[in-house]
Amino acid sequence: MARNADRLIVTGALGSAWADWDDGVAAYAAGDYATARRQWFPQAEKGDAKAQYNLGVIFANGKGVPKNDGEAVKWYREAAEQGHAGGQFGLGSAYFLGRGVPENYLQAYMWLALAKAQGHEKAAKGLDVVKAKMTGVEISKARDRASLWWREHN
Repeated sequence: MARNADRLIVTGALGSAWADWDDGVAAYAAGDYATARRQWFPQAEKGDAKAQYNLGVIFANGKGVPKNDGEAVKWYREAAEQGHAGGQFGLGSAYFLGRGVPENYLQAYMWLALAKAQGHEKAAKGLDVVKAKMTGVEISKARDRASLWWREHN
């Protein structure tokens, strides 16, 4: 009996956050992007990297909100700096395309390399595209930046 009571207490403590996350996922899947954003926004503000990344996607693609590259970059950066591979991919892509930030191949390479190191498949492909636009010296500098970031955060 005590074991069931413990489960109820734990479920009650965590249930709200999980329910909000799940409600956001269900809303996004159903095309109700405004509801997904409302569910994920409080979590993102509290530092949840998955919610931050998802908000970046919503703003980058104008899903239920006006497309806003600056806002997308804000959320991608929040997630990326916590080591979220999707956030790193989004931020690297933004730097490559100059969306929400000035075009910067060194920064694009760094963030895409970090995402690739975590197995992000699109980042691996994106990295090849970025490298084709860079000199050997720039690539070396970008690799150094990625290595330094990795050492400082892992």
